[in-house]
Amino acid sequence: MQIIIAPDSFKGSVSAIEAANSIERGIKKVFKDAVTIKIPIADGGEGTVDAIIMGSQGTYKEAPVTGPLGEKLSAQYGILPDGSAVIEMAAASGITLVPKEKLNPMEATTYGTGELVKAALDSGAKKIIMGIGGSATNDGGMGFAQALGVVFKDQQGNVLGLGAKHLKTISMIDVTDLDKRLQEVEFVVACDVTNTLCGDQGASAVYGPQKGATPELVHELDDALRHYAAIIKDQLSKDILEVPGTGAAGGLGAGLLVFCKASLKSGIKTVLEAVNIEQHLKDTNIIITGEGKIDGQSIYGKVPVGIAEVAKPYDIPVIAIVGSIGEGASKVYDYGITSIMSILDNPMSLEKAISDGKSLLEDSAERMMRMLKAGMSISDTSK
Repeated sequence: MQIIIAPDSFKGSVSAIEAANSIERGIKKVFKDAVTIKIPIADGGEGTVDAIIMGSQGTYKEAPVTGPLGEKLSAQYGILPDGSAVIEMAAASGITLVPKEKLNPMEATTYGTGELVKAALDSGAKKIIMGIGGSATNDGGMGFAQALGVVFKDQQGNVLGLGAKHLKTISMIDVTDLDKRLQEVEFVVACDVTNTLCGDQGASAVYGPQKGATPELVHELDDALRHYAAIIKDQLSKDILEVPGTGAAGGLGAGLLVFCKASLKSGIKTVLEAVNIEQHLKDTNIIITGEGKIDGQSIYGKVPVGIAEVAKPYDIPVIAIVGSIGEGASKVYDYGITSIMSILDNPMSLEKAISDGKSLLEDSAERMMRMLKAGMSISDTSK
């Protein structure tokens, strides 16, 4: 029996790699000789680099970067066997890098993400895959562009500094020194966010509050991004205001489209393509996937459904082990998920479920395998 184990992370509890290891231990308690292939998965957010590096036998690299609030730190990125680079913007500009009491979307910058891209270019990458989930920023990719050579000036010709606080005073965008290598690189952005740059569904309104923005600040940030888009349209002849995905990562999606000619693609599809999961499907009997919560929204680019869609042509059963089963979860059955199992085996607090994530996953996988073994026995006796 060959089993693919391809979970996402269980946010705040276990990483995708830890989840895969826990599930494998549960499987081996019942089917000791089973061939298990662990392919941790991400959807473009946290864990994207780990998932792709592990799935493709790539290598890790580190680069010194500027953090969201200007602090110096070291960030990881990956180089794949074909020379492509994989980057998570959250490694340099992520919300987890900022203490909650210091979150400030006016000050936060994507400069460090630009530095990561520069490091990848210095490594010789001709293709860059970037996950852009989990940002602390709302600067429209201004800092990202600055790290790669773009100069922003105000009406008096003064060079502007870092952070969204400068967006509203941009009067000139000078791309003369923009890194020329960007024009030679295929830039793929793993992103399932379809928000536009501005408005009620824009970067500031939807994601600003979780980054520390008050209602008044949301309005100010939205106006600033609108001004930014107008300057880009006027000086660079690129109309980004209503393009879906430009609101991702505090508007970094917009910056990537403008300065890198990037293409925005489904996060889960991008990751599955990079790890080449299909090479393992021919001889696989069952796939076990999972994530923290599955519900009616999981059909929109979440890992379990993405896995199921890849497996469907091969008629491989896909079972999702999840932290919780939310409203509308049955929708996923129409997209190829065979069954769902919760890791909760008795009433418990969220805190306990999070702290005991590894053991709960292992126990759930064991129970699942025992049910599978029982089903196999029934099948044999019915012949």
